[in-house]
Amino acid sequence: MVNALYGYARFLGDLLERTRPQHVVVAFDESLTTSFRNEIYSQYKANREEPPEDLIWQFVQCKRVTKAMGVTAYASNNFEADDIIGTLACGLRERGKHFVVVTRDKDLTQLVREGDEYWDYASNKRLKYPDIQTTFGVRAEQIPDMLALAGDSVDNIPGVPGVGPKTAVALLQHFDTLDAIYDDLDSVAKVNVRGAKKLGERLAKHEDLARLSRRLTGVALDVPVPTTLRSMRWRAPDLPALSELYDELGVGQALREQAKRLARI
Repeated sequence: MVNALYGYARFLGDLLERTRPQHVVVAFDESLTTSFRNEIYSQYKANREEPPEDLIWQFVQCKRVTKAMGVTAYASNNFEADDIIGTLACGLRERGKHFVVVTRDKDLTQLVREGDEYWDYASNKRLKYPDIQTTFGVRAEQIPDMLALAGDSVDNIPGVPGVGPKTAVALLQHFDTLDAIYDDLDSVAKVNVRGAKKLGERLAKHEDLARLSRRLTGVALDVPVPTTLRSMRWRAPDLPALSELYDELGVGQALREQAKRLARI
């Protein structure tokens, strides 16, 4: 089985051919059960099934293809791909650089600031910093607090029972942060949202869940990976290595021809 590998290699090649980046990094997830978030909350992502063996094998081959394409690839048993991306983004921001996050994971909108961009490549939806508030109702900085309040069923993050996305957005539009909400629960009744009179009591009852969820929703920015521009620089594809790899995997000519075009960029 090489269908996932082929789809990934085609995506990566198309991305490189389309954007011709000077700097690019791919971040991989290593495990559903070994990140630091699993230590905080044992049920984190427990609703997801482990991938089948043939898919795990293809993930390994995807890393080999990435490196042969001249692209830096990072992965960690203790941190997720989100955290690797966040750490790289933070390193770039410290150097006065902007970045584009290429992903379908809306959680990563929290990284975007002025000059940066979130790009859902599959649907070609691109969001700049102001677009995030227009789309989600809160600023990028507030996304982790919104997820902590409303929960995230995809990652099995509990949130506050009975608080959905609309209520979470209304609370953050009024108070700005999760900490500010819990500093002034008496004022929750003034929020323009259904059930506001009893909402403060609900938030107080489940504060531990909200605080726990907030520890899970924020992207870590301290993964031990290189964040220099040199470490992120795109190098030319290693055509002999790539050809040998594709021979081993039984991959046809289309990806090889694309790699040759990339080598000429």
